[in-house]
Amino acid sequence: MFDFLNRKPKPPAIAVKASASGRIMAMPGAGRVAWSPRDVVSLTRTGFLANPIGYRAVKLIAEAAAAIPLIVQDDDQRYDHHPVQALLARPNAAQGRAELLESLFGQLLLTGNGYLEAVGTSDLPAEMHVLRSDRMAVIPGPDGWPAGYEYTVDGRKHRFACAENHSPICHVKSFHPQDDHYGFSALQACAAAIDVHNAAARWSKALLDNAARPSGAMIYRGADGQSALTQDQYHRLIDEMETQHQGARNAGRPMLLEGGLDWKPMGFSPSDMEFQQTKAAAAREIAIAFGVPPMLLGIPGDATYANYQEANRAFYRLTVLPLATRVSSVIADWLSDFSGERIEIRPDKDQIPALSQERDSLWQRVGAATFLTDAEKRSLLGLPAQEVGHGH
Repeated sequence: MFDFLNRKPKPPAIAVKASASGRIMAMPGAGRVAWSPRDVVSLTRTGFLANPIGYRAVKLIAEAAAAIPLIVQDDDQRYDHHPVQALLARPNAAQGRAELLESLFGQLLLTGNGYLEAVGTSDLPAEMHVLRSDRMAVIPGPDGWPAGYEYTVDGRKHRFACAENHSPICHVKSFHPQDDHYGFSALQACAAAIDVHNAAARWSKALLDNAARPSGAMIYRGADGQSALTQDQYHRLIDEMETQHQGARNAGRPMLLEGGLDWKPMGFSPSDMEFQQTKAAAAREIAIAFGVPPMLLGIPGDATYANYQEANRAFYRLTVLPLATRVSSVIADWLSDFSGERIEIRPDKDQIPALSQERDSLWQRVGAATFLTDAEKRSLLGLPAQEVGHGH
């Protein structure tokens, strides 16, 4: 029997510098499957490879964000020449800056996660490569934070171990309220709309295969005292309908009816007539989930020239620029861990044509503010303390 009166005193707790909730971080899997599968591979196939709206939205954002020039600076100066600039300009032998970043942005948009691999880790990586998100798995450590990453290809696995001061993998992820290690993609948010849009496209294709005409009913009125077709007559009629009157190549072919048969066409139901509206509504939901103004994707709606210009500005201001800023900031922190030199990488807003009017207005307002010092004006414009061109 356990003696509760002779318990030994507990030793003093050892203070550990770690998050209190780190040890209980959960790694939930995908939720209940609804409609099409919700795993990364299936969503990419149905929402990007097989859906024109999803494809164009991802390409539009990724290409626009990758084309924005990047600035490298620290607290004191903006650099004209810096090893980080050289690495970004030619990240590996097969890709340039725009191609690498477009691939990274694309993975982030499609899966909610983007992974950069560092090759050669002296002061800075010698090369950087984008790894496919569907092949990567986060390996949590005892404290709940990532201790490594595991990359799987054709059954073979490679483990990337995180060092104390830096990691060979740069993991960029979007916000996920219910997952501690993986991001949430726009494809998951608009998966239902993608299913509706794809189903509407298949329905339209089936209608075209039927000569773009609604179906009808074959009515047998009886002949020679018969109240119904014989088995042979029924099968012969079905075979003739399938071979002679179905498909686009048989469109418009006249039908020869005999023996009391009559054809009664059926008109489109109200639900059939609303199918195109349903498809347009689904396309609009997909565009909204990605943050692309619908008119930029050719979705029907108000599309005057003035509205198009404003939609393009909103696209850069609300979608492209925040994405490029966040990703470049994560890359800057990751590269700074290698070299020990704290640098900042950010988009050059002055070289974005869609935002030129806003930037001109900002420069004029700041320049006309006589109560501000030159240093304060430079800070408001996002410029370092020194003049441009004092770099290494």
